Order: sequence, then C-alpha cells, then structure tokens
Amino acid sequence: MLPVLIGVILIIFTLMYITPGDPASILLGEQARPEALAALRQEMGLDDPFLVQFFNYIARVAQLDLGTSYVTKRPVFLEIYDRFYSTMMLAGLSSILSVIVGIPMGILCAMKQNKFFDSITQVLGLIALSMPNFWLGLMLMLVFSVNLGWLPATGFTTPLHWILPTLTIGLSSAGVIMRFTRSSMLEVIRQDYMRTARAKGQKESLIIIKHALKNTLIPVVTVVGLSFGGLLGGAVLTETVFAIPGLGNFMVQSIRSRDVPIIQGGVLMMAIVFSFVNLLVDILYSYIDPRIRSQYK
Repeated sequence: MLPVLIGVILIIFTLMYITPGDPASILLGEQARPEALAALRQEMGLDDPFLVQFFNYIARVAQLDLGTSYVTKRPVFLEIYDRFYSTMMLAGLSSILSVIVGIPMGILCAMKQNKFFDSITQVLGLIALSMPNFWLGLMLMLVFSVNLGWLPATGFTTPLHWILPTLTIGLSSAGVIMRFTRSSMLEVIRQDYMRTARAKGQKESLIIIKHALKNTLIPVVTVVGLSFGGLLGGAVLTETVFAIPGLGNFMVQSIRSRDVPIIQGGVLMMAIVFSFVNLLVDILYSYIDPRIRSQYK
C-alpha cells in the first residue's frame, strides 16, 4: 500500500505543480503587491525546487498534516472530515446495490445461457455500463423528480434523497459485476464435480449456492473491490449533479478555485480508502478459498 500511496501523491503533486496559476496570488488576491507575493512564496516554499517541495509535502503527510485550505483557511483534514461521510455513504450504498443486483442476475444469466432472459439482461447490462454517470443522473432527475415528482432532486439527508444518486453510480457497477459473475459461473458449471453433484440427486438450487457460487466468488469479489474505486470516482460528478455536500462536490469547487491542499488531500484520502478496500479483498480470499488459507498455516 505504501508504494501505491506514494505514487498517488507524486502524480497529484506533479499535476498541481505544472498546472498554471500561483497559490500566492490566490491567497493575497490579484491586486497584491509583488513584494508581498514574493514574501508569501518564500514562506510557503513555492520557490524551492520540485523535489524539495515534494519531499517536504511527504514529510507533512507522514505527520498527518495535509495543510490548510487556501479558501476557507481551515485545516484540510477538518474540511475532508466534515464531508467524507456523505461520499462514503454514497459509495457504500452504490456498492451494496451493485452486488445485490449484479451477482443474482449474473447467476441467472449463466443458468439460462443463450436464452431470451440471458440476451436481454446482457443488453441492459451493457447499456447501464455504457451510460455516463452525469447523463444518467440528469435523466433520472428529469423523470422521477421533475415529471413524476416522486423523489427529491437534490440533497442527501433522508433515504428518499439516497435513491437517485445510488442508482446513478450503482447501475453501471452492477453491469460489470453481472458480466463477470456470468462468465465465472459458466466456467464453473461445466466442471466435472458439478455433474457429479447432479448425479447424486442434489437439488439444483443447493448445487448452485454450495458448489458453483462458492467457486465463483474469487473473481467476483476482486471485481467488487476494484469497482469500489470507480464508485468513489463516480461520486465526484454525481455529487455535483445532485448537489450533495460530499467530498467529491467539494473537490470540484476546489479545482475551480485552485485550492491545491484540498485537491491533494481529497485525492489522497480516496486513495487510502481504495487501498484498504483492496486489502480487505485480499484478506477475504483466505476465507472464501481454503486452499489460500492453508498456505499461511
């Protein structure tokens, strides 16, 4: 995880370094005197070489100091803390939705391979996978909020507010999980032990749950873990569309105002969460597959 996080910090720090604009001018305003700008640049270390600035930032991050926002003048950690709950809530609900929809639909498609249900479900999954999140969010808002008036269009305070944003980024992930579950299940149900289980007279539902699904979970769990990063990324635009006061929406505003510490801290926090999710996925492997667990005994 450490090399991954250092790589993320290097990429976002480099992008912010080469992006046009002067943080000192943002803090003091366009009408600031050149002497004041020069003094502030020296105080902030903006005149130092790139590598010096980068290693100084790494040292501050190691001490849990993400800096201070240029706009709000508050510590970046507090700004992220105030908004991170909504982003994690949205990503978590979307992940649950994608698993609940994707895995059962993938199993049913595999069991009804090349039949009408399989074909229509794959088409719907491909459509959900192909639609941009911001466009889908606007369409859902237009239908269910503007025309029908069933659901609120903005905010994230009640369960009714959660539905449209969750559908917006959860459906595309569900399409990915469905397709992976289907392909993994098709490989498993053709194995010899599946024919043996049927020859012994076991119920088809028991064969699918006890034998097929368990041996399908390794690639599926991997895809679920990887898709969580896509859900975090999708939350950025989705929060903007639905005016959700989360970290993604705040980062978009910070990009417009070039609030570099907020952008760097927000990306780093998302990278940390994504890294921990993938670490959890690796740990789950040992509980799903006894062969992996036996390697560490």
